[in-house]
Amino acid sequence: MGINRRALINTLFTLGLFSGSKFFTHSKEKNLTLRLEDFEEKNTKTEEFWHWVRQTFTVSKNILNLNNGGVSPQPKPVQDAFIRYYQLSNEGPTYFMWRILDQGRETVRRYLAELGAVSPEEIAINRNTTEGINTIIFGLNLKPLDEVVLSKQDYPNVINAWKFRELRDKIKLVWVDLNLPSEDKNYLIDAYVSKFSPRTKVVNLTHMLNWNGQILPVQEIAKEAQKRNIYVLVDAAHTFAHIDFKITDLNCNFLATSLHKWLCAPFGTGMLYIKKEHIKEIPPLHPTEKPYSEDIRKFESLGTRSFPAEIAISEAINFHQIIGIKRKENRLYELKQYWTNELMKLENCKILTPLSKEFSCGLGLFSIEGKKPEEISDFLFNKYKIFVTPINWESISGIRITPNIYTLKSDLDFFITAIKEFVKK
Repeated sequence: MGINRRALINTLFTLGLFSGSKFFTHSKEKNLTLRLEDFEEKNTKTEEFWHWVRQTFTVSKNILNLNNGGVSPQPKPVQDAFIRYYQLSNEGPTYFMWRILDQGRETVRRYLAELGAVSPEEIAINRNTTEGINTIIFGLNLKPLDEVVLSKQDYPNVINAWKFRELRDKIKLVWVDLNLPSEDKNYLIDAYVSKFSPRTKVVNLTHMLNWNGQILPVQEIAKEAQKRNIYVLVDAAHTFAHIDFKITDLNCNFLATSLHKWLCAPFGTGMLYIKKEHIKEIPPLHPTEKPYSEDIRKFESLGTRSFPAEIAISEAINFHQIIGIKRKENRLYELKQYWTNELMKLENCKILTPLSKEFSCGLGLFSIEGKKPEEISDFLFNKYKIFVTPINWESISGIRITPNIYTLKSDLDFFITAIKEFVKK
């Protein structure tokens, strides 16, 4: 992205995030101080740096939130931008929303395109992954008996949309049932490719499964699909701004993501990518005057929506760029490894997420033999106020843990201690 990181840091002074030449954070009973020059690479691997990051969030001290995979909180600069734009809108809604704030959409589009290494003319701003995926599912010209390959481990909203197309248009859904977790790339590739046939028109790929954090080898599966002229639709809800990749790396025709997850943008913001050559083939969910035009903006014809949320996406991108995607990915993976390494030592505790970086990052799943996920989650919250996600889907059952960059290792120590008590009892 063509933004100078030092300049971005300096802009945070104007937002009131930093004070003078120093900024402060607080850990237990002592103050920790970081100078601006300490923001260099050699020092950002320390826990002190991540204490600073935590201070840019306004997360509650009353609960420990380990369910950041559903919706992530926003750092203070993003909240402030949203509130500022919201208050401005209320001074004269039709003027400030449509004539002032709406002019910022093209800048947001350009920033998002730079993050994904694609053209701005291939990016539409919408509300979430489901909206983006549905745009493609219901826009593709599929005929009776055309086949779509998808997984039983895909997201329920995606599965339901495909099932509706099957009911309405008599297409055929061909199911992949994954045996997870897996670090066998050949198995994962073949699980999809073996289902391809001359009738296959689309393959639906979830880049990172929301149930257990399994990363699929999308690039390789997509390459095989492209050889057969099969459209590739990627659900990147849990990978965009989480792991370091470019959309072009995935060999996909379409991709959708939610920006309120790992980018920490305002709630109800999302992004849809459509390869330029396919835009004219897909009509929008909300019809426009020219539904088969080549203009990506036809997918943004939603009527009145949250202009403050959309325009504040830029602040989330700024914050994301200051941290840096590589540093962010490494930290999230480090946190996942930190708690999984400790839980693996416990009797009857099983880690249900791959441990290698190629197949996982910050999202993890574990189970305790003989215990239902709800028993564990209830214990954690009722006694320790630790908020987690019980998972029961197909053959996957356990507790999902999703820290974020504001999560400290001391938080995870608290969580580990709670699990040890549960196991002992």
